[in-house]
Amino acid sequence: MSEISTGHHHGAGRYEIRLKGHLDARWAAWFDGISVTNASDGTTVLSGQVLDQTALHGLLQKVRDVGLPLVSVTQVDPDQPDVPTIAPQ
Repeated sequence: MSEISTGHHHGAGRYEIRLKGHLDARWAAWFDGISVTNASDGTTVLSGQVLDQTALHGLLQKVRDVGLPLVSVTQVDPDQPDVPTIAPQ
């Protein structure tokens, strides 16, 4: 099997991960620099820079371990401000 290089880190970029339910503020430190925001629609939004696909999978494992249902994972335009798409409550 041959390896294909694309010239950039696959999966690198800014992501917004939305969970059903709210997390306490104490969880923010566990997500290593990822912003944790409780939105008024009853979801928690995790947002921030992810270095590569390996880091994204690690972040998703932490999300799984929290136990809240996963609503969505979205790669965000790098020019968009680092804030969730729904205003926090």
